[in-house]
Amino acid sequence: MTPAPTRALGEPPFDAVLCDVDNVIRFYDPSGLTALERAVGLAEGTTAKVAFAPEAVRPVLLGRITPQEWVLSIVDGLTGLVSGTQAHELGKALIELPFGADGTVVSLLRRARTRMPLVLVTNATVQLEADLASLGLSDLADHVVSSARVGLVKPDPRIFELAAARAGVRLDRCLFVDDTRENVDAAAALGLRAVHFHEATDLERALAPLL
Repeated sequence: MTPAPTRALGEPPFDAVLCDVDNVIRFYDPSGLTALERAVGLAEGTTAKVAFAPEAVRPVLLGRITPQEWVLSIVDGLTGLVSGTQAHELGKALIELPFGADGTVVSLLRRARTRMPLVLVTNATVQLEADLASLGLSDLADHVVSSARVGLVKPDPRIFELAAARAGVRLDRCLFVDDTRENVDAAAALGLRAVHFHEATDLERALAPLL
């Protein structure tokens, strides 16, 4: 067995950063959708529960359907709870939720990228690239591994392997940051240095050896 290369004192314990997008970099404002649900007599979160049921969300995350076609599956899931018109309004409101980026997280990632490759690895729709452009983040990372473009959804091990390959780094030399415990556990099982994100300070602590 070839021994791992000796690393100089003070070098960070990873050689690339792999980072999720939603609920780490990008955050949504659901207030408009919540108000619409309330107006039609639905409990808060009902639309999201329908939309993110595996059978509804998986096709759009794999790029097999468009976000607009996803609305139709949401409408089907809301059938019997509200009228057809209301269901369509709710589905449309969900896919058009306003969003913004966390400036602190973006700043930390930009600093990290000056030291090593940064790859965004995320479950997303085909709209992701346009969304990043609207946030002024098209140049944030060296690569973007989007589930809808590569046909793999986290926590599939292959999407982590692909992201590491894009970075040009071994899996066990990658730092992975995600807000979903299932994804963090899957990455850790593959040997990545995995961080469960709750707030920007989690990322700051993880990047401390680098920054």
